[in-house]
Amino acid sequence: MTVVTQLLSRSRTPRSDTTKAALAAVVTMVLWSSAFVAIRAIGDVLSPAPLALLRLVVAAATLTVLIGVSSRRLPPLPRDRTSWLLVIAYGVLWLCCYTVALNAAELHLDAGTAALLVNIAPILITFGAGLVLGEGFPRPLIVGGAVGLSGIVIIGLGTETEGDWIGVALCLLAAVLYAGGVLIQKTAMRHVDATAITWLGCLIGAAALLPWTPQLVTEVAAAPASAVLGAVYLGMFPTAIGFSTWAYALKRTDAGKLSVSTYAVPAISVVLSWALLHEVPTVYGLVGGAVCLAGVALSRYRPRAAKAGKSGPTTAEPAP
Repeated sequence: MTVVTQLLSRSRTPRSDTTKAALAAVVTMVLWSSAFVAIRAIGDVLSPAPLALLRLVVAAATLTVLIGVSSRRLPPLPRDRTSWLLVIAYGVLWLCCYTVALNAAELHLDAGTAALLVNIAPILITFGAGLVLGEGFPRPLIVGGAVGLSGIVIIGLGTETEGDWIGVALCLLAAVLYAGGVLIQKTAMRHVDATAITWLGCLIGAAALLPWTPQLVTEVAAAPASAVLGAVYLGMFPTAIGFSTWAYALKRTDAGKLSVSTYAVPAISVVLSWALLHEVPTVYGLVGGAVCLAGVALSRYRPRAAKAGKSGPTTAEPAP
């Protein structure tokens, strides 16, 4: 396991596991929020696929070094064909395709609006978890899903050009890929080590993008140092560290519950985007984003009687 997850795993008490899973979720949300801003800042210098390739190569290299420093041996690899197929699907759909789609979307939309749109994913994850992972379909989920989708429509009303609509479509595609990646990852982690799936996912995602290597070399040669450093940051922190802490928390938390923590990402991204890039989403984007978050909150609502009827949580609660 990596240095980060090794530190988190030292204590084995249930209470400590709960706290550390929450801490891991907080680290992930802050790093993922910063990724939206970094992508927006350098997206006009490095094209979507080459930027994704550089990000994943750096992430894979970082994780390899961290694994070597912390354990000096490879993490346990998948043992059967099904597990390998799940890991490959996770690496291609989430780490490769999602990253490219998000990079392309932020050529058309500001970082805050992109974060708001991509965060329809928690609704999709909750529906998917009910269908695939057996979490059920309570009434609040149906109502919240409808409200959340109406928020996407409101955000769309604020688009004025064809490019904006392309950005919205790409963000929605990214959300679907994100949701699918989480469900696949959660399923795979029943049999695959959390560190292994993150490391292998980065390697597989980078391998899928290797055809863009010549374009990456050309663009990096012409890019300013700040853009290259921005891509390195994306690989080292939001990807290598952020996805490791995410995997740590996901291993100990239901997928639907953990996805709640990502609701903080748009708010953090908007603040960072305003502070660093002087970008503020449109009024439609802010209102629509608020409606999306309200829908997600409704989807996770549980009456007090239902909560009291539970014997107690069996997994770590995610950070707010």
